[in-house]
Amino acid sequence: MIHTGNDGISRSIDLNCDFGEGYGAYTFGQDETLLNYVTSVNIACGFHAGDPHTIREAVSRAVQAGVAVGAHPGLPDRLGFGRREIALSPSEVYEITLYQIGALDAFVRASGSKLKHVKPHGALYHMAGGQASIAEAFVQAVRAYDSQLKIYGQSGSLLLAEAQKQGLSKVSEVFADRAYIRGGQLAPRRSPGAVLSSPEAALQQTLYMLKHNKVRTLEGEEAAITAETVCLHGDGEHAGQFAAALRNGLAGAGIVLQPPS
Repeated sequence: MIHTGNDGISRSIDLNCDFGEGYGAYTFGQDETLLNYVTSVNIACGFHAGDPHTIREAVSRAVQAGVAVGAHPGLPDRLGFGRREIALSPSEVYEITLYQIGALDAFVRASGSKLKHVKPHGALYHMAGGQASIAEAFVQAVRAYDSQLKIYGQSGSLLLAEAQKQGLSKVSEVFADRAYIRGGQLAPRRSPGAVLSSPEAALQQTLYMLKHNKVRTLEGEEAAITAETVCLHGDGEHAGQFAAALRNGLAGAGIVLQPPS
């Protein structure tokens, strides 16, 4: 739950990041550094990134750090890091989602912990956010596995609407390090200014979203958003610096960082 003060700014927020996105001898992101700052993690489940050893290590580190653990299922596109859309049927989306949640949760249970949420990765995130049939299939897979799991999705997306329709808890997500365009959509990654270049800019955008429930777009307009969790991409070159700036800046504004209740 988010509490607001007299100035309208949210007093409690979750800070999440994508996590465990390596494979074999290859590592990406700054996982150990990020654990000092975030309150929940979305762990790659083996399709866009991750393998049994990487998943086990990621789960172990997250559990030891006391952060909430979520599954981060993606499309079967390791070469494209799950960021290229694939024309899957709803049945296939259901199957790959259920498969990946189960794979990750095996390690979570073995660690003595409990899986808290599910957030689609990359292209699957956008497909589930904008295509009703994909959103329905994704939520059905989560519900079939464990109806107590929360679903993280972009503010205003069809995924969140579908989660509510099927009776699952939904958590509305905004992004600290990505620019927005008209209508509250994320700017395409390859467009100029799509990725914020400084920790200070990410903090200011986040504070503005929490205070006003709006975000400034690249067109100079404002779009309405709901912020219940803030995402920081863990594979950014300076992700650790961004995370520290967000954690310290939000705390300095009197905001408590904690996972969704």
